[in-house]
Amino acid sequence: MDSTWLIDGPAKPGLTVVLAHGAGAPMDTPFMDLTAKTLAEADLRVVRFEFPYMRRRRTEGKKPGPDRPPVLTKAWHDCVTSLDVPTHQVIIGGKSMGGRIATLCADTLGVAGVACLGYPFHPVGRPETLRVEHLLTLRTPCFIAQGDRDSMGTRTEVESYRLPASFDVHWLPDGDHSFKPRKASGHSFEQNVSRAATALASFARRIGG
Repeated sequence: MDSTWLIDGPAKPGLTVVLAHGAGAPMDTPFMDLTAKTLAEADLRVVRFEFPYMRRRRTEGKKPGPDRPPVLTKAWHDCVTSLDVPTHQVIIGGKSMGGRIATLCADTLGVAGVACLGYPFHPVGRPETLRVEHLLTLRTPCFIAQGDRDSMGTRTEVESYRLPASFDVHWLPDGDHSFKPRKASGHSFEQNVSRAATALASFARRIGG
C-alpha cells in the first residue's frame, strides 16, 4: 500500500472503493472527505490517491495542469495492482476527471464496478464535444451521480444520450458539477454529497453480492 494514500473504513472489507480526485482539486477536499466518510460508515474501505501532477503540486508549490491521458491511465493501473485485494473486489471511480479516466480503465482492469461522481460529459459551454462513446460499450457495471444542473451534463442533456439501461444514474436535486445546490432549492451541499455516497454504497453492495 502506498503511504501517500488516504484510507478510510474497515481493514478487511468485502469491497474496496478506490477514488481519484477531479482535475483541479486534490483528494482531501470537503467533497472527497465527506464521500469517503459516508462510504466508510457503510462498511466499505475507501482508498484515495492522487495523480502524479497533483502530487507534484504538493511538493513543488506550483500548479501544473493534469497529466496526459496515458499517464492518468497508468496511475490507475499502478494503484489498483498495488492493492492487497483481488480486482473483482474493487470498485474504481472518482470526482469528474478521476471518474472519467476510471471508465477508460475499468474493463481492462477487471474490477467489479466503476463509479463517477459528476461525470464530465462535455466541457463547459461545449455540449457538442461529448465524452460518451466509450461508455456505450462499457462492460463493467457503472454508477453515475450527477447534479440536475451540472454544467458538464445536465439531466436533460444526459437523458438524451441514451446511455445503456444497465447504468445506475442517480440525480442530485439542483446540484451543480460539485453537487452544490442553490440556497433557494431547500437542499444543501452536504445532503447531496451524502445522497451520492449512500447511493454508491447501495450500488457497491448490489454488485458485490
